[in-house]
Amino acid sequence: MDRLIRKFRLLLLAWLHRSRSGPKSFVRRFPYRDIKMATDNFQRIIYRNSHAAAYMARFGDGELVLVKKVKAFNQEKDVFYREVQLLRRLHHRHLLALRGFTTGHKRLLVFDNIENGSLKEHLNDPMKTPLNWKTRLQIAVGVAAALEYLLLFSNPPIYHVSVTSSSIMLDENFTAKLSDVGLFSSVGSCVTTPHNSCSEDRKSQECSNIIFQLGVLILELVTGQSSDEGDSDIVEWIQESCFRSSIEKMIDPDLGDNFDYRELKRLLIVARLCIKTKDKPTFSVPQILRYIQKKVDFPCQ
Repeated sequence: MDRLIRKFRLLLLAWLHRSRSGPKSFVRRFPYRDIKMATDNFQRIIYRNSHAAAYMARFGDGELVLVKKVKAFNQEKDVFYREVQLLRRLHHRHLLALRGFTTGHKRLLVFDNIENGSLKEHLNDPMKTPLNWKTRLQIAVGVAAALEYLLLFSNPPIYHVSVTSSSIMLDENFTAKLSDVGLFSSVGSCVTTPHNSCSEDRKSQECSNIIFQLGVLILELVTGQSSDEGDSDIVEWIQESCFRSSIEKMIDPDLGDNFDYRELKRLLIVARLCIKTKDKPTFSVPQILRYIQKKVDFPCQ
C-alpha cells in the first residue's frame, strides 16, 4: 500500500512539474550561416569546459540566445540526434529550453533567450546591476527545483548537469535557467539513455557531484566570489569549524545590509552540508530543496 501511495505521489508531482513548465516549444533547424553570423563567428563565448562551449547569439530582432557546441557531436552523429530528442522533452521553468539546432559544418544546439546573461556576470562584473537578496534566494531555490526535476521526474533521469555561475543563465525576469544539461558527463562518457544506463555507483557519484556543485553555487550567491577558475577559497572556508565567526567578512559587499541574516546563515548551513556530501552522500536533492523552501519561506517552484 505504501509503495502504491508513493508511486501515485511521484506521478502526481511529475504532472505538476509538466503543468508548471508551459507548452512544448517548436524545435527548428537553423542555417549554419545564420548561427555563425549571430555569434560573430563564434567569438562571443559565454563559457567553455572539457566537453562543451557556449556562445551568445544575437539575431536580427535583437533577441539573445545561447548556442552550444558539444565535442562528442563531432564524432557521433547519432549522439547528436539523441541529445536533441532528449532535450526537447525537458520542460521546466528553470531549464533553458531547446529552440533548435543546426547540422551544417558544425552540429550545434540553440536555446531560448538569455536576456540578462549569466549569473557569473552579475556576481563578478562591476558594470552589471548587483543582484538583491531576494533574487539570490530565488536563484538558489530555482536551481534546486530544476535538479529535482532532472533527477527524479525526467525519463531517463539526467545525471549530467553542470551547476556553475557561468552556466546558469538569467532571463528578462532574472529567472535562473540551467544551460549545461545533456547526455555526456564532463568527467566521462556515461550516456543516460534507456538502452545504455549508468551503474548505480556511477549514478551515486554523479548525484554527489551535483549536490556538491549546488553547495558551491550557494556560497557564490552569498559571498559574490567565483569558484569557476579553480579558486577553492570559499570551499575551504565553509569547511572550517569556526566559519561562523567570519561570516560577516565573507558576505558579498554588493548586498550591503539588505538581507535577512537568519536566512543567510541557513543557506550557508545548506552549502556546508552539500559540500560534505561529495565524500559521503547524506542528503538528496529533494531534501535539500524542501529544506531551503522551508527555511527561507519560499513556495514550491
